[in-house]
Amino acid sequence: MIILSHRDSAYSTFVRRMNRRALPEPGVRDLVSEIIADVAARGDQALLAYTKRFDGADLKLKEIFVSAAEFAAAEQAVSVATKTAVARSLNNIHAFAKRSLRRDWSARNAEGAIVGERFFPFERVGVYVPGGKAPLVSTALMTAGFAQAAGVPEILAATPCGVDGSVNPALLFALQAAGVTEAIKVGGAQGIAAMALGTRTIRPVDRIFGPGNRFVVEAKRQLVGAVSIDLLPGPSELLVLADKTGNAAFIAADMLAQAEHGGDSVVGFATDSKVLLGKVVKELEKQVLTLSRAKIIREVLKRGTFLLHLKSFAEGVAIANTFAPEHLSLITADEDRWLPLIRSAGAIYLGNHSPVAVGDFLAGPSHTLPTGGAGRSYSGLRADQFQRRTSIVKMDQPAVAKSLAVVEEFARIEGLDAHGRSTAIRLKSLLCLPKPRGK
Repeated sequence: MIILSHRDSAYSTFVRRMNRRALPEPGVRDLVSEIIADVAARGDQALLAYTKRFDGADLKLKEIFVSAAEFAAAEQAVSVATKTAVARSLNNIHAFAKRSLRRDWSARNAEGAIVGERFFPFERVGVYVPGGKAPLVSTALMTAGFAQAAGVPEILAATPCGVDGSVNPALLFALQAAGVTEAIKVGGAQGIAAMALGTRTIRPVDRIFGPGNRFVVEAKRQLVGAVSIDLLPGPSELLVLADKTGNAAFIAADMLAQAEHGGDSVVGFATDSKVLLGKVVKELEKQVLTLSRAKIIREVLKRGTFLLHLKSFAEGVAIANTFAPEHLSLITADEDRWLPLIRSAGAIYLGNHSPVAVGDFLAGPSHTLPTGGAGRSYSGLRADQFQRRTSIVKMDQPAVAKSLAVVEEFARIEGLDAHGRSTAIRLKSLLCLPKPRGK
């Protein structure tokens, strides 16, 4: 862990470096580019080769898709408790999602034209669900579940399989419960490429959603244009910002929970209370001893964890806005003062009794959130991202008449006389057009 006080000489440099940009590493960028080009060229055969190379599974072409029999077996295999947990999570997700769906509207502008917007779901979307160290059942719900709430008719899921070619039954059950219509056993950058570009057996999607490792995020970045994307959600992040009212045991528990994701996860704690910082360090050391994934957690504590003793709480707010964490836990006696000043966190958890894990699994908002500093440019996944938008304009002759002078002036400025005429021709008094030039 990196533990720094505002009095330390290295503190200022460390804080400056928290102004991150979600930029790719050259090695990751180049490898992902190669994978995308290979999938574009060889399609299904490339997917099978990468699945064997990266996941150790020797799939046949007919095994790329999860079969109906596999989905049925998964439903039989999972426990009643799992089914109940999935149902309760989906219930909250759907309730939250439906509140944020955008709805058609119309109004008259100053010239009397009817203008408005229409919103309708994408026809076919792709959701990526990481596999790797754990079956992220909740991610299936918090991506596909939002598509389901938005009324998307076709949802393609991509997730890596195990060495034996199987996918965790609880994950398959969750995908089916969340409305997934097809699922492929392909992960990584190759899975993103398959959904974006399509192959002989896989039809491409219109938009891709979901988190992943740096290779998945980079593939989404490179394929913008071939397909649209939701955001850039990478390895898990948490920043806890607390004053002296913070509960050290709760804070440490949240930090360890996020470190449990392993890999490139980033976990931070910032406080203006030196006493609280010391207590949190002791709690981290004590609680990690009791956890089943202690080895993974210790790696994150060693490489990806920092604790800062702030000069003031206001400095902590500034750091949070600069760092733009995926999750921000805000614990302060003066919540009404500080909450409005937080501008760039993916999700904010307020007070000592708001564990991030409840947001990960149950609360309702999606846990698919921007990371790596992308929170300054992107918001977390929302239901309205599964909707297309189109604008509507409807005019009558009086509205055309009121608009004509402005249109003709723009047409004159830009040298586009056909634009002006296309408006003028709709007025009865101007139906007699001038003769063509040169005649």
